[in-house]
Amino acid sequence: MNTKIKMALGLAFTALTFSANAQKKYTEGIITSSVNVMGQPVEAKTYFTTDSTAIAFQAGPAAVRILSSNKGDFMATLVDVPIASKKFAAVATPAEVEENLSKIPTFTFAPTTETKVINGFNCKKVVATDAKANKTYDFWVTNDISIPPSPMSKIYNGAGGFPIQYYSFRDGQAAQVSVKSITEGKAPAGTFAIQKDFEKITMEQLDSMRHQ
Repeated sequence: MNTKIKMALGLAFTALTFSANAQKKYTEGIITSSVNVMGQPVEAKTYFTTDSTAIAFQAGPAAVRILSSNKGDFMATLVDVPIASKKFAAVATPAEVEENLSKIPTFTFAPTTETKVINGFNCKKVVATDAKANKTYDFWVTNDISIPPSPMSKIYNGAGGFPIQYYSFRDGQAAQVSVKSITEGKAPAGTFAIQKDFEKITMEQLDSMRHQ
């Protein structure tokens, strides 16, 4: 469960990039993705509006939700473990958000002539280079759609489109992400809120629980 949470946190810090020439513009909807965590696929749903993002997924017995504001001034991780009757909400401080962002690789992107259709999206391949780590990654991006920008969108600025197959990063670990679908629609009620029955804890306390 710990690794899955880390990878999802990385996902929260990477989506969403945008194209000025996109054909379909979304202001509110759901992105369904498959995240490869140590060889195991984990389905994640990203609910987005013009001002908020929530990523929801299952990590073993725990339902995890990661909330963030598109202004970059709020982030929280909610963990609900029904089998243990435990609900925790860890809210990151501005310094913790900044620290996590500082650990994300800085990429340069080189376009290629390769194209293919991935899950209905017309995609083109770009090679992302992390000069600091001396590593390259293949990214597939599309100009078919546009999503409201978030503070993390700058990570993939220069990629030339919205990422459909790419990598998210957390604590030096890379996880491959594949977008399966993007649909218009509203998130379930309460998705972007911390319910009153969640116990408030710090991110440091949440990290300690992961390592127990």
